[in-house]
Amino acid sequence: MSSIAKKVQEQQYEDQQQQQTHQTVVIRKAKISIGEVFLLCALAIMVTFMGVKIVSNQAAIYETNKEIQLVETSIEEQGKVNDDLKVQVAELSTYERIWKKAAALGFKLNENNVKGVQ
Repeated sequence: MSSIAKKVQEQQYEDQQQQQTHQTVVIRKAKISIGEVFLLCALAIMVTFMGVKIVSNQAAIYETNKEIQLVETSIEEQGKVNDDLKVQVAELSTYERIWKKAAALGFKLNENNVKGVQ
């Protein structure tokens, strides 16, 4: 073969190689199967459900803590009222006051009728 024929043949071979490389490049799109779509939907629904459940639980906890604080406040207020009433009972049950009430109602102290208790 002559060198010109050989060069033409090599050039045709290179052209065929370039055409084959261009033809073999195929872009394939990733396809998701129906099962994968179902699983992704199920996962999204579960994540959404769990998020809503967590938020509702936190809201319930907040409301319960609020009620507990209100009850504790009312208990403290009632404790203060009870302490004030104890002080008032102590003031009203003094010996002098009882003696004055008895005298106002006409009672007299008879020393012979008084017995000592031990």
